[in-house]
Amino acid sequence: MKKILILAILANFVLLPANLFAQSKKKKSKKEEATAVVPDKKLESAIKEYGKVITKEAVSDEGLFTVHKVDKKYYFEIPNKYLNKDMLLVSRLSKLPSNLGGGYVNAGSETNEQLIVWERFQDKILIKSKSYNAVANDTLPISISVKSNNYEPTLFAFDIVAFSKDSANTVIDVTKFYSTDVKAISGISAEMREVYKVKALDESRSFINGMKSFPMNIEVIQDMTYNASKPTMLQESETISIQMNQSMILLPEVPMKPRLADPRVGWFTVSQYDYGSNELKSDLKTYIQRWRLEPKDPEAYAKGELVEPIKPIVYYLDPATPVKLRKYIKLGIEEWQKVFETAGFKNAIIAKDAPTKEEDPDFSPEDIRYSVIRYVASTTRNAMGPSVSDPRTGEIIESDVIWYHNHLRSYRNRYLLETGAANPSARTLKTSDEEMGEMMRMVIAHEVGHALGFPHNMGASCAFDTESYRNGDFTQQNGIAASIMDYARFNYIAQPGDENIRFIRKMGAYDHYALNWGYRVIPNVKSAEEELPTLDKWILEKAGNPIYKFGKQSSSFDPSSQTEDIGNNSMKAGTYGLKNLEYVASHLNEWTSNVSNNYDDLDELYKELLDVWSRYVGHVVTNVGGVYENLKNPNQAGNVYEVVPKAKQIEAMNWLQTNAFASPTWIVNMNTLKNTNYSGYTERFRSLQVRHLNSLLSFGRIGRLMDAEIIGTDTYKALDFLKDMRKGIWKEANAATNVTIYRRNLQRAYIDRMAYLMTEEIKPSDRATEYYNVAQSDIRALVRGELNVLKKTLTTAKAMAVNTETKYHYEDCIKRIDLVLNPK
Repeated sequence: MKKILILAILANFVLLPANLFAQSKKKKSKKEEATAVVPDKKLESAIKEYGKVITKEAVSDEGLFTVHKVDKKYYFEIPNKYLNKDMLLVSRLSKLPSNLGGGYVNAGSETNEQLIVWERFQDKILIKSKSYNAVANDTLPISISVKSNNYEPTLFAFDIVAFSKDSANTVIDVTKFYSTDVKAISGISAEMREVYKVKALDESRSFINGMKSFPMNIEVIQDMTYNASKPTMLQESETISIQMNQSMILLPEVPMKPRLADPRVGWFTVSQYDYGSNELKSDLKTYIQRWRLEPKDPEAYAKGELVEPIKPIVYYLDPATPVKLRKYIKLGIEEWQKVFETAGFKNAIIAKDAPTKEEDPDFSPEDIRYSVIRYVASTTRNAMGPSVSDPRTGEIIESDVIWYHNHLRSYRNRYLLETGAANPSARTLKTSDEEMGEMMRMVIAHEVGHALGFPHNMGASCAFDTESYRNGDFTQQNGIAASIMDYARFNYIAQPGDENIRFIRKMGAYDHYALNWGYRVIPNVKSAEEELPTLDKWILEKAGNPIYKFGKQSSSFDPSSQTEDIGNNSMKAGTYGLKNLEYVASHLNEWTSNVSNNYDDLDELYKELLDVWSRYVGHVVTNVGGVYENLKNPNQAGNVYEVVPKAKQIEAMNWLQTNAFASPTWIVNMNTLKNTNYSGYTERFRSLQVRHLNSLLSFGRIGRLMDAEIIGTDTYKALDFLKDMRKGIWKEANAATNVTIYRRNLQRAYIDRMAYLMTEEIKPSDRATEYYNVAQSDIRALVRGELNVLKKTLTTAKAMAVNTETKYHYEDCIKRIDLVLNPK
């Protein structure tokens, strides 16, 4: 080895320009001496004999790379065959202080996921972060340009310190990479650094906790301590300590055959621009994210027999999971077994307890080889189902479902509030273990659905007629939505006296359909493109049936695709829901404080009751200016977008004036408020009403109403909408009646919102709402006209005011209108 290095150095001298040698014969200046090229003795001695680096004292662990620990240093011995191979580097928090990230960051949370390659450059090994956003086949000339215009960043550069004795492996010192503050793998984001005033990593209190190498992956645990002026806990310590797990896994040498996505069926996806396509542009290709399931017996599978997969999906239960909940979590995971049978696989997904130390001493929930249902000790009320996937194909490599301890509390509360009127077993703070277990089972099934590749399907609860939710046989068979992936949690429509009702959600027909579409192996195809005719055929077979419709969560304008709603008529569902909620409100003290002898649960549940009221109202609001989105291809009849019929929009407006904007009676429950709050009674309800008032009087909604006018004559026009709003909000002004404090607040909010419409603009960058030039649209003219009409009405009403408060209110409103119309 030494001889090779000396020859290489001499060769460098031979290649030096001749004039440099000529200069050496002359007397050199001090400056010339300083810049003269001399043999790099440091470089020559940097690469040492293997035995002098990896000494007899080394503690070694063989696997993907051999990991060596020598004294306080860690080394990777990288087989050269793994250089330039695609690997996935996943950074996760394994331990963290409470409330880091505001409560939604937990042990097991992924902080970064990146595809990397290890490359040799001269005397260094580089980690390069690689992107598959732009691709082209290596055999095509354009691949040269793709690489040149998508140059990968270098995350870290390591000096080569030794070669193995057979020169097949390269040794690098990785101590600094894993023990210093490398942003690309840090658990403290830029936002956190700013919020918590993180100054720097304290290297004296940061160290590598351990490394393990396995055949396909390497796991590294880091303890990192940061100096921070505003830590999340123990403020006086001015310290944030976290423990990170860095997982590096070798991606499959033969990538999984991807499946092209179709927006008509909901899947999480990965996308690439293919510059090698025959299209006259960079061709965006989008693939679904899914596990690689391949039948053990392809011939039997092709005959339609149920076949086990070569490698099933296995979820382990976190050892921290309470014992009494474990059976429900396992049932939730294995709810998907019957669904996978629709796609031809049996025993495709399996739930297991975590192995003991004796069974598997290397087991760790952070290890990327294991998918785990993480049980998190946190006050956060939530659950999640994230996954890690191969960006080349969408193959899911691993996933961890996150269950937060306090999440059951939110389900107990909503069970009581939404079903308590018709469901006697929900009228308690001590919901039975069986009922809580069934709820948890279905939440776990929902989160596992995410981990299998499914996003929310907010259209699934609109598949059923609203009246069906009062039919016991129907609810027992169908639950409350056509998919477990909807946010449809409880049957809040069923009324007292309805019998045999299922109140809790369950798996649906859409789940079977969508999983079959994504996971069924299509035989005798060589590419993703060849699968398209079959995939399209499967969609067309179900087209037009609302049970198989996918509704995007982002469709905020579509009343048939809403979160937390059930039934195909928001007004009917809302009426039933509010009727039930009124019953619950009248008995809330009886079911809580009278039993517990304190007001804590009463206060908590009453606040959540107001949120439930607001949700029901919000579902109706979406109908006004609403547009149905029915995703379809040109080979299907009908249009993708269809305006909500005028009659239904007017029905929604009338419902809102009656139920949302009227003075509250039952919902402002003074028996509750006088025992839980000393003030703020009117403000609570004002804020709820104003939220929906402002949502109605929004640029996006009015813009959709104006757009609809060019589609047909029988549409709900923006002018008619604004007239109906004015007449409903100000109906007392035409009737010479008292205006309550709630209505006075609401009316002032109306003027404020009209002022907003008169003065504000949509920023072109704010693409969350539909953009148009407000100043040059009809909005200002319509608003000005409505305010002028209102001013005349109030001028007359002031003279007929039934009391002084109402008179002063009208005088104040007239002045406010004047300031809007004539601000100077």
